[in-house]
Amino acid sequence: MESIYFVGVDVGTGSARAAIVSSNGKLINMATCPIKTFNPRPNFFEQSSDDIWSAVCNVVKTVTKDVPEEKIKGIGFDATCSLVALDEHGRPVTVSLTGNDEQNVILWMDHRAEAESAFINSTKDEMLRYVGGKISLEMETPKMLWMKKNMPTSWLRAKMLFDLPDFLTWRATRSQSRSLCSLVCKWNYKAGPDGNNGWNAEFFNKIGLSDLSEDNWRKIGTHVKPPGDPVALGLTAEAANELGLSPKTPVGTSIIDAHAGGLGMIGCSVPGVPNKFSSRLSLICGTSTCHMAISDKEITVDGVWGPYYSVMIPRFWLSEGGQSATGKLLDHIINSHPATASIMHQLTGKMSSSQAYSTIFVGPSDIASKKEFASGCSISDQEHSCLARFPWKSFAVSRCKTSGNDFRPIFIFRSRGSCSSVLGNYSSLSVWNQTHNRSTHVIRP
Repeated sequence: MESIYFVGVDVGTGSARAAIVSSNGKLINMATCPIKTFNPRPNFFEQSSDDIWSAVCNVVKTVTKDVPEEKIKGIGFDATCSLVALDEHGRPVTVSLTGNDEQNVILWMDHRAEAESAFINSTKDEMLRYVGGKISLEMETPKMLWMKKNMPTSWLRAKMLFDLPDFLTWRATRSQSRSLCSLVCKWNYKAGPDGNNGWNAEFFNKIGLSDLSEDNWRKIGTHVKPPGDPVALGLTAEAANELGLSPKTPVGTSIIDAHAGGLGMIGCSVPGVPNKFSSRLSLICGTSTCHMAISDKEITVDGVWGPYYSVMIPRFWLSEGGQSATGKLLDHIINSHPATASIMHQLTGKMSSSQAYSTIFVGPSDIASKKEFASGCSISDQEHSCLARFPWKSFAVSRCKTSGNDFRPIFIFRSRGSCSSVLGNYSSLSVWNQTHNRSTHVIRP
């Protein structure tokens, strides 16, 4: 059978990454492009959606340059849970006190909304039960409240507010659909096994955001889809041209970056470890570390985010805990070490700055070339998810659904930089078969 390919895009805190994977699970190519972060004052971290999309186009073109467009059968996106503001024409709207429209993304780790989160928590609303009893200032609802209070002009100009993963699918398809994953985990959207999903008007009225309900909640999302569902008709002609792909290439509904990693980790097959999903804990490491566990029961724990229904694995509840600054602390150790400046000086001119940083961070790059990885998984007519962990990088590769020759991306790629090597660089590539609730072991280096 002639090879077909899938593209995964991951937008992390500091860079956009892409990988192209064949239908038999082989990683063909990957690329990274840095993205800008603005830090105009303490606790304020902002990015640019235009800059992010440019970086995405850069990495997708890079990884697909040697593959015919017609052989690429789908693309999926994950990203950090950052807040993106756009006007009615899709143009950036500033979220920055600098007034610069380029700075239209409030980064996930921005802590400007401390007072707003405290106010929301003081209401003790029932919705807070699903965020461990207290909302985090890193979630989107406090940030929207901050924006409304402190930047009323931007609040009125902004006609579309997206979680960054949903911005990427909007930019790719122009569909304003949202991912259940993002909305439930970060926007206080209600979801449960009874199917009575939706925005809680009483909650938003109570905290001073009643205007979000106008036009059937269009500003923050009317049409909500589970992660992986096809979005609209796929890539628009404009996006296809920018990405170097074919128009109408299928696009999967997005997922939060850590949740893409969690999907792959929970789906792994490990000798001697039960395949029961609820017996596993995933640690997804990057700028932060997220601890993720799933259950078929609704379990609430004070201080633990969730339980979130069907946001990562259908019909399972997800609970999350973690640390916001693990990878960032490692950055600080490296950047503040007395030897770093001299090492960087020695490496100047020999490699790019990102390559030099990786050399300092994880050791000689030739270590990675000493391991060889075989490939040997195939995609059948069931739903699957793969996890491939290679030296210094981890990828949760597309879960795909087939119907005849129609291949559609369901879940997407996840890269978690060098910090993930702490958890073990040379793991396995496995395929999770949802239908039979088991993992199929594919690769053992």
